[in-house]
Amino acid sequence: MQVLWAPWRMAYVADKAARGCIFCAAMEGDRRERLLLGTTPGSLVVLNRYPYQNGHLMVAPRRHTASLADLPEPEHVDLAETLRRSVRSLAEAFRPDGLNIGMNLGAAAGAGVVDHLHWHVVPRWAGDTNFMAAVAEVRVMPQHLFETYDRLRAAFDWLE
Repeated sequence: MQVLWAPWRMAYVADKAARGCIFCAAMEGDRRERLLLGTTPGSLVVLNRYPYQNGHLMVAPRRHTASLADLPEPEHVDLAETLRRSVRSLAEAFRPDGLNIGMNLGAAAGAGVVDHLHWHVVPRWAGDTNFMAAVAEVRVMPQHLFETYDRLRAAFDWLE
């Protein structure tokens, strides 16, 4: 067995409950440090700190809620429009061959953050799954998160 050391993950694993909601926290403090690309009156767009692929972002309502069904209609419309525009901005900036878009509602559905609903938008390229992910269960990210943030920030200038 090979051991892959990732000591930086311990901060994420050890005090996940103490940190509170990552989406609510993203709206406080330094935007770049929090990886917040921006907000609308009802939504926010943030890069995933633990991405599946380079450029993996999340679109969430500003309201702290786990229920899509209970989101007031104007906030749902804002969220849907923010998702639509985020897909366009990400596609223009990164030119992926495709995108995975999904929402997991509840722990049983695979939600890592169960109390604040959010969409995942993951750019994909032909051949981006290689032996590292398929055999070794390791992802190789070709760009640092802050470089990705800097590259995407201009594409999301329509956000506040």
